[in-house]
Amino acid sequence: MSRLVLVLGDQLSEGLSALREADKASDTVVMAEVSDETAYVRHHPKKIALIFSAMRKFAAELRADGWKVAYSQLDDSENAGSIVGELLRRAEQTGAAEVLATEPGEWRLINALKYAPIKVRVLPDDRFIASHNEFEDWAKGRKQLRMEYFYRDMRRKTGLLMDGDGPACGKWNFDHDNRKPAPDEVTHDGPPGFEPDAATEEVLDLVEARFGNHFGTLRPFRFATTRAQALEVLDHFVKHALPKFGDFQDAMLNDNRFLYHAVISPYLNIGLLGPLEVCEAVAEAYARGDAPINAAEGFIRQIIGWREYVRGIYFLEGPDYPDRNLLGHDRDLPALYWGGVTRMNCLAKAVGQTREEAYAHHIQRLMVTGNFALLAGVNPGQVHEWYLAVYADAFEWVEAPNTVGMSQFADGGIIASKPYVSSGSYINRMSDYCKSCDYAVSKKTGEGACPFNLLYWHFLDRHRERFSNNARMGNMYRTWDRMDAGHRATVLEEAEAFLERLDAGETV
Repeated sequence: MSRLVLVLGDQLSEGLSALREADKASDTVVMAEVSDETAYVRHHPKKIALIFSAMRKFAAELRADGWKVAYSQLDDSENAGSIVGELLRRAEQTGAAEVLATEPGEWRLINALKYAPIKVRVLPDDRFIASHNEFEDWAKGRKQLRMEYFYRDMRRKTGLLMDGDGPACGKWNFDHDNRKPAPDEVTHDGPPGFEPDAATEEVLDLVEARFGNHFGTLRPFRFATTRAQALEVLDHFVKHALPKFGDFQDAMLNDNRFLYHAVISPYLNIGLLGPLEVCEAVAEAYARGDAPINAAEGFIRQIIGWREYVRGIYFLEGPDYPDRNLLGHDRDLPALYWGGVTRMNCLAKAVGQTREEAYAHHIQRLMVTGNFALLAGVNPGQVHEWYLAVYADAFEWVEAPNTVGMSQFADGGIIASKPYVSSGSYINRMSDYCKSCDYAVSKKTGEGACPFNLLYWHFLDRHRERFSNNARMGNMYRTWDRMDAGHRATVLEEAEAFLERLDAGETV
């Protein structure tokens, strides 16, 4: 009896468990561009184009390898519009009674397959280093699920940057060396880009026609859309950017969007690259003496530490995790996140880059757009949907914990031991944004005072009951309490006035 083999748009890996289980001689691979997957949030046009183009090319590679592939393009007249609908349509055509599927990375699709009116055998997604059971065993009995200790176990498991039973150079974590402010000069010209071929141009035309009104600039489109191209991006990073990646991974610049970042997360998250192979490439560069330990360790921690950890949290916490809002924030996402005019240069730069590139690095996301949303009390569900929509690497398993947990503290501290909030001083230290801003980062109150300075203390004041006993925040509350009572009142009054202008839709 023939079966269907489902391959989703973020499962473009030759070694996918569903493909390994299938029989090339008798089974049919099903791949589908469906409206349901483009519409549950208003995805950035570049994100849709990347996935569709990579899907079409992966399907062609499967056919060349001898697979029978039933592929549905978005504008096919018989397209059912949903993954389950396409499976039912292909089952009727082929007579298949069973579907082999690799576990999706979102509860939404997991449940759709679970309740589909056709037998679906879901196989583990073993492209990750830690299985669900491994993470659950690690988490069991722990009062706090801190990534650092999980990361050490992943180092031991993989053997990456290990010296016998201990870490290379005697330390597990070199993060202290990776916080240098923005450099005066960047010697890396960013990741390589690729001119769209005919197949990609066809996708771009489709996306332009169907999703041209979504937030985001579609052209120029320079993403890699095949594994071979993704490997070129990885190789370029290791050779040209990795040596300084660690030093400047938290830095931000007005006129340089990529600095020394790899920009491979989209390719990791759709399956064109594997986590272990990218870490091995970095570890080998360190072993050759081509990259310092702080750069190699910092990169590897992002992949086998943080990336694996947030996936573990997402599946451990369950389907309601993206809906959590333990701080009770309810402000609507401001229009500036969708490109509305703002006088805050850091936000204008981060959002503008997001609109044009479908990319911003982790500090722009965490300490600029995320920090502002948290300080302003924006509903974390709206923040979550924005991040899920606008970034090419955003899939719920990785995006929700980063946003709901790490960025917005809406999970109450499962991921982060304290909220990631700061005044304007942090942004000023790590970037050149403040030098060309309408607001003065040095001003604490009064006309032209940096809004981050006002909102930081406003946030601490309104959440005092929750955070004043937090060991990592006590000093800030003591600083606040030492301020003159009149100054504290002015800060709170001006912060409230700023939030009123924000709610009224005024330019801030």
